[in-house]
Amino acid sequence: MARKLRLQYPNAIYHVLNRGDRREAIFRDDKDRQMFLATLAQACLKTGWQIHAYCLMSNHFHLVVETPEPNLVAGMKWFLGTYTSRFNRRHKLFGHLFSGRYKALIVGGSANGYLRTVCDYVHLNPVRARLLAPEQPLRDYRWSSLAYYLCSPAERPAWMRTDRMLGELGIPKDSAAGRRMFEQMSEERRQRDDPNEFKKLRRGWFFGDDEFRQELLEQIQTLSQPHHGGEEKQESAEAKAQRLLSQELKRWGLKPTELQLRPKGDEAKVKVAAQLRSQTTMSWAWIAQELAMGSGGYVANCVRALSKE
Repeated sequence: MARKLRLQYPNAIYHVLNRGDRREAIFRDDKDRQMFLATLAQACLKTGWQIHAYCLMSNHFHLVVETPEPNLVAGMKWFLGTYTSRFNRRHKLFGHLFSGRYKALIVGGSANGYLRTVCDYVHLNPVRARLLAPEQPLRDYRWSSLAYYLCSPAERPAWMRTDRMLGELGIPKDSAAGRRMFEQMSEERRQRDDPNEFKKLRRGWFFGDDEFRQELLEQIQTLSQPHHGGEEKQESAEAKAQRLLSQELKRWGLKPTELQLRPKGDEAKVKVAAQLRSQTTMSWAWIAQELAMGSGGYVANCVRALSKE
């Protein structure tokens, strides 16, 4: 059976879900959860993603992610692969951590309540899983983004975006009063939670109105044509990496023709490699080839040594 098409376009919003292989735990303790969020922060830096909501459960996670560039696939490949490697290294394991492909439901971004509903669904996961007692407030669950909605903007990471959700709720300002209103509305939403309301989020491929559905179907039809020009007009992950590479070479006074003449472990080349790795989703092998640094493993070791200095 053919895989479902991953529809990507600028400023798309997705509800992303993935579970552990055989429904086993993907987080064994809080250090794993912290590592997951640190890896997510790196993925956002590389891709420009903005996170509207997240929730970490024991054997799965939820993300509501907006992609200013059409790069969900490249970003998720790096993100899930990197977290799996770090998890396995920490626990002295090997092999798959996640079960098959992640689910990515496309969410309508208009101000019609679709984003709000998805974020509510994500934030209410601990309640449905009975991880909170009836008398416990939602804020008591540490591993969801609801806590970031309740703190000041200065305390939030750059990748966490709250303004669209607050706007859909009619909260005019991200102030102390506005955040109290958000918490109150979230608790009220909890009391009228209806499992049937979220069926489309669990089973569908998009969440929006009929007009949004038609727009998506038209895009899918375009992508199905053998000679469409959409992808060619959009900047790819590699194009972004090539642009950054040119900028970094210029900054260090390096000419592309000089790269083969310099040692593999040249300090400037290592620093350029570190920038490429931190700001793009390109592989170590790609970076090694572009900088004439031998193997991907050699580049990785050089960059790791640089970070320890």
